[in-house]
Amino acid sequence: MRTKTISGVNVPAALKEVGRVMGDDALVLRAHHSGEGADVVVTTADEVFRFGSLLRNSVPRRKPGRRPCVIALVGPTGSGKTTTVAKLGLSEDAFGWGRVGLISLDTYKIGALEQIQTYADVGGMPLELVRDPNEVPGVMSRYANCDTILIDTPGRTPRATAMERGWRDTLRAFEPDETHLVVSAGVRLHVAESARSDYSDLSLTHSLLTKLDEIPDEAGVAQVADQLGLPANWITDGQLVPDDLHEAPDRLMAAAFRGAVMDTRLELYG
Repeated sequence: MRTKTISGVNVPAALKEVGRVMGDDALVLRAHHSGEGADVVVTTADEVFRFGSLLRNSVPRRKPGRRPCVIALVGPTGSGKTTTVAKLGLSEDAFGWGRVGLISLDTYKIGALEQIQTYADVGGMPLELVRDPNEVPGVMSRYANCDTILIDTPGRTPRATAMERGWRDTLRAFEPDETHLVVSAGVRLHVAESARSDYSDLSLTHSLLTKLDEIPDEAGVAQVADQLGLPANWITDGQLVPDDLHEAPDRLMAAAFRGAVMDTRLELYG
């Protein structure tokens, strides 16, 4: 969510400047005072509505004539894609209510298949490692009775070698209904922007922020979500599978308003 920081010699002076610059539309989120002055972080009701609409702008994208819904997770190495795939597949609040099939395209990372195989065994979910686009029709036929197919991918970017980029062609052959960009919630804004650019060729439909438990203050998480500029269905905040998976919109809106001073009366300082 976009915000503006307005400064003053103290909080009342900063709030007076907020009233002068932004008028009655200003919503005060946070105020900070130090020996050098005060900063007030503000937004507007229109901006709150825009951000909330962005997060929830998620429509069914299932391809016509195909029963399983295909959902792919992509993102940088270490963002938590494999664990998140397991959470989505096992949580009844996500897709664990139905028949889930797992696909791994990660033929590069040592131990990657063993990790996702463990989750597949726990949940009784079929798992296949797919190396080539030509294998996709057979996999889709074998998974025809699934309600949802979840695809785990390597942490590679377009700057990788042609051989390492081969998984992208395989993913496109699956024609995912949804492609979620998985990013750690603690990354800087320019890193989030770079991640979206790196995977923009894969028709991204959603963002999925992970590792919220590793950051001391969630106030900045909403900015990361806004920087990605994609709807968000889920977030994760721990290693417990599947318990640490939660719906994203309400959590991200709460992060945006963490510490908010919503009852501040600007006119008191005018």
